[in-house]
Amino acid sequence: MLLAVTLSACGGNRGSESESLENLTAEEIYRKGELELETSRKAGDSLRYFQEVERLYPYTEYARRALIMQAFVNHKTKKYEEARAAAQRFLDFYPDDEDAAYAQYLMALSYYDQIEDVGRDQGLTFQALLALREVIEKYPDSEYASSAILKFDLAFDHLAAKEMEIGRFYLKRRHYTAALNRFRTVVQDYQTTTHTAEALYRLIEIYLVLGFEAEAQTAGAILGHNYQSSPFYQDGYNLLKGKGLAPEARGDSWLSQIYRQMIRGEWL
Repeated sequence: MLLAVTLSACGGNRGSESESLENLTAEEIYRKGELELETSRKAGDSLRYFQEVERLYPYTEYARRALIMQAFVNHKTKKYEEARAAAQRFLDFYPDDEDAAYAQYLMALSYYDQIEDVGRDQGLTFQALLALREVIEKYPDSEYASSAILKFDLAFDHLAAKEMEIGRFYLKRRHYTAALNRFRTVVQDYQTTTHTAEALYRLIEIYLVLGFEAEAQTAGAILGHNYQSSPFYQDGYNLLKGKGLAPEARGDSWLSQIYRQMIRGEWL
């Protein structure tokens, strides 16, 4: 009986609290949400105030501001799907608003902050790249563009790291063709990342094992031209030297095309 009375009292408190909010103006409820966000140990406690502003006073200035705050609070409390939903609603309702850039940035962050370690599925990384590119292309003059560019580069590097991890896995097990394809992807599609030097070195390794000396030499030439300060260059040079070979562009393979593009600037 005591438990029933307690629960009934709690339920009554929630009802009276909701009713008391209905007697407040949009600004008063919004300010309560801001105060809760600043003072409460749980940022999520402020969310209901911003939701009530939108429910009780739709299409008002404070409803607009409350919606972007819902996206912010949900992201802060790691409710990423809810953050994306609120941010998308904001963009749907207020596409030309001054906070639209921030809403798009929050959407991108909700994907970016979910990027896991290299060993897991990278679907969210692709989503983060797409959302970050939206910020960069749609709002290039916003205060969020530079941060979006930095995070885009890091996410891009993350994808290259995934390819490298899989390539090393195959190489360790002597599945040379499968490994070669992964390292080739890094050299072709992720040239601006930090993994290209190692990918070229691994290509030298594989091509020498397979007996494709021209390809190995061409990989060494690209490595030597662009990454001579990398320890992978010296290792690659030593591999070639051990076979009586030197780094130089030879043949007409896909690596020769990369060499002509990257070194000679021959793109046509």
